Amino acid sequence: MTLDVIKAAEIKKADPVFGQLSFDNHEQVVFCNDKDTGLKAIIGIHNTVLGPALGGTRMWNYANEWEALNDVLRLSRGMTFKAAITGLNLGGGKAVIIGDAKTQKTPELMKKFGEFVHSLSGKYITAEDVGMETADMDLVREVTPYVTGISEDKGGAGNPSPITAYGVYMGMKAAAKFKFGSDILEDKIVYVQGIGHVGESLVEHLTNEGAKVVIADINPERLSEVSQKYGATIYTGNDIYSEKMDIYSPCALGATINDETIYKLKAQIIAGAANNQLATEDKHGAILQERGVVYAPDFLINAGGIINVYAELEGYDKQEIMRKTENIYNTTIEILESAAKNGITTNHAAVNIAKNRIEERKKANS
Repeated sequence: MTLDVIKAAEIKKADPVFGQLSFDNHEQVVFCNDKDTGLKAIIGIHNTVLGPALGGTRMWNYANEWEALNDVLRLSRGMTFKAAITGLNLGGGKAVIIGDAKTQKTPELMKKFGEFVHSLSGKYITAEDVGMETADMDLVREVTPYVTGISEDKGGAGNPSPITAYGVYMGMKAAAKFKFGSDILEDKIVYVQGIGHVGESLVEHLTNEGAKVVIADINPERLSEVSQKYGATIYTGNDIYSEKMDIYSPCALGATINDETIYKLKAQIIAGAANNQLATEDKHGAILQERGVVYAPDFLINAGGIINVYAELEGYDKQEIMRKTENIYNTTIEILESAAKNGITTNHAAVNIAKNRIEERKKANS
């Protein structure tokens, strides 16, 4: 093999990193590997103009490493916009650990991951996400101060899931106000897809208001537990997107709004906790706009979690956390109205506000 051929092969291997859309000018991508603990992790730092990059760590059994890389890039980019649009002095970052959280997560693995976080000297601050618990963040805290979402008895803000769910609930009510003229969700048919910690808390808010809640999840035990607890109906069909509903609330993994599902969807509103719900932002955002479906941008309405963990850094109390999270309602209304007025997608309107804040700070810094 000639040197030119070798160089070409090397370039081809690199292209999917810098060339894919989700890279989007990331400042830094860190690959973490430890043979002894089995740790394989990727930390994505998208933007630190507004402050250190804060974002949770997700442990997931990805099909391959490229899938994990794409996920961390999309998630960390979303965190940049989430912090910016919520008015927090934080940048966007995220981490993924490749593996099964139920069988491969150990205290040694979490502490080793914490050491990698510590090596970044505060440029990235971690927290919990899918596959993680508050106890895992407590383990990370043993080796680095650059972690939030630790137990309340250790001085932290605790599990952010209930606050995340409350923000989604506020965003959903705002979308209902915009679409239906009233934010009352009583008797509205709401499908909640994914009933982890956030999904369950959202179901509680919805059932308390009298919404007709249908739940779907890959875990039958969780379905049974949540159904019995809140009286929600378990979805037993095989094509949730074709069902008649008022609101679709994706609360599991992202990209459920894609080429296959978007034209089947009968919901009038999409408002959920999942990150990156649109498989292709511009394309699918435009299709939803054309079809008259109101999409509440995910990185806006699921920002309650980052507000909760930010409290640990700024030292404000639960009352202030709830006030800031409740304000997601007002910001959602503002963005939906701006999108309608300017003839752009709601996602585009939200991203514009976030980018403008980052650009203003960048100019001020220089």
